[in-house]
Amino acid sequence: MIGIDSVLLEEVIVHKIGNPTRGEALGLSLNPLTLNDTIVRGLLTKYFLGAFNEEEQYHFTHISDLEMNEVYHYVSEMFQNPKLFTQQSALMAHFLYTKSTHAKVKEGEMYIAHFSNVPFGTEYVEAIGIFKSESKETFLKVFPHGQSWEVIAEDGVNINKLDKGCLIFNKNRGEGYVVCVVDNTNKQQDAQYWVKDFLQVVPSANSYYHTDAAMGMCKLFISNELQEKFEVNKSDQIDLLNRSMDYFKTKEAFKMDEFASEVLHHPEMIETFTQYKQTYEASRQVIIEDEFDIHLSAVKKQQRVFKSILKLDKNFHVYIHGRKDLIEKGYDEFSGKNFYKLYFDEES
Repeated sequence: MIGIDSVLLEEVIVHKIGNPTRGEALGLSLNPLTLNDTIVRGLLTKYFLGAFNEEEQYHFTHISDLEMNEVYHYVSEMFQNPKLFTQQSALMAHFLYTKSTHAKVKEGEMYIAHFSNVPFGTEYVEAIGIFKSESKETFLKVFPHGQSWEVIAEDGVNINKLDKGCLIFNKNRGEGYVVCVVDNTNKQQDAQYWVKDFLQVVPSANSYYHTDAAMGMCKLFISNELQEKFEVNKSDQIDLLNRSMDYFKTKEAFKMDEFASEVLHHPEMIETFTQYKQTYEASRQVIIEDEFDIHLSAVKKQQRVFKSILKLDKNFHVYIHGRKDLIEKGYDEFSGKNFYKLYFDEES
């Protein structure tokens, strides 16, 4: 998250959350932290907010009634009456404790924070943050001892690695608020208690969501599905990935028919892609619109995983950026090995 220098950390309370199935306890604090040290306040703000992507937005939901979403209710009470901050944080901690029963859920500290002056688009708003630290790292502490120095080892939290977080902006209350989520541990499907069981949030279907989902689907189709259905080699796949990326980088809006025609070309491949989209949406429980505005931040995020590298055994990595017509694949019967020919004008 950018622009956090303006953020004011008003209040923070810490609770200890164990795993009840292992007999670990729930430890509730009676009072918020004393934040007299401006350095500590600044470090906490960086630790809490630094990992969020404000473009990737969620909102609270519930199967029957939004008001019955527990975290949504507790946060609403905090926004409406800040004096209830400690009381509502304890209820929130107890609720997280009841959801921490999976074998892979680790004991850790739960932080609940109240922020003001948080950047949101072109304005500054109030926000509530919920965070959990599960991973501990060992640090060396050097200290003076008489006329010498000594070293001891201490376990602590790395402020550059937020394990789990949720930032709720005080916007769009009726639609479940605007929520950002971080979950860097227990990403396996069977242990996503943070997003599904505790927060009960779903992605907001905006242009960022559709761009990110569509590019993820296209990458999987080209990398996996095509190889099963058609005779394509690795250089063909890289060429399709490059053409897909060029489409998203140069167009202002995505149109399914246009993308299929310009990138995939062949009718059989287009038909397979259309069928794959339906299967992908059903298996991932997502809906990708046939037309939407392309969000450049989502394109930039996906660009990191659109690999254009041709790996040949362990000897060569060839980066392919375009001009598939300048690459020729063959087989040498004398050596019994495959080969690629690369045509170029200049060596640099």
